[in-house]
Amino acid sequence: MNEAYKNLIERRSIRKYNNTKVSHDLMEKIVRAGQFAPSGMNRQIYAFVVVEDEELVARLSKMNADAMNSSSDPFYGAKSLIIVFADTNAPTYLYDGALAMGNLMNAANALGVDSCWIHRAKEVFETPEGKEMKKTWGLPESYEGIGHCILGYREEEPDKRAQRTSKVIYA
Repeated sequence: MNEAYKNLIERRSIRKYNNTKVSHDLMEKIVRAGQFAPSGMNRQIYAFVVVEDEELVARLSKMNADAMNSSSDPFYGAKSLIIVFADTNAPTYLYDGALAMGNLMNAANALGVDSCWIHRAKEVFETPEGKEMKKTWGLPESYEGIGHCILGYREEEPDKRAQRTSKVIYA
């Protein structure tokens, strides 16, 4: 089977990570793949914040948990992440950001790194603390959080893959 196709079919969202951090070299490769995601009219209006500092990962995890009124760790123990933002001035910003997230997760899988898309980036970066972070990172107000791509290595093998039940219509 073609390796690219196999990667797409075998990628899984992982929700329990061990303590091993993803190397900086692999983080660079993963984010590079995100930069090559398709975008409407090739505008490439997404931005990536690569987070390798464990204290900042923990802070962002708490902010995400607060956004859903929870005390759990929504990052499942992952030690690294990439936050995707996209410029709301572009009519396709949400789709472009989603495609970038997909590229990140597929690239991670191809490189032997596990991942999961964690929502609430929009809500996290609408808070005063989140807005201050965006400002610190040089992101304009028009950039909206699309998702947190958590990265790491699985603690255990996931359960058997769920059966695909999507409706497919050939017309």
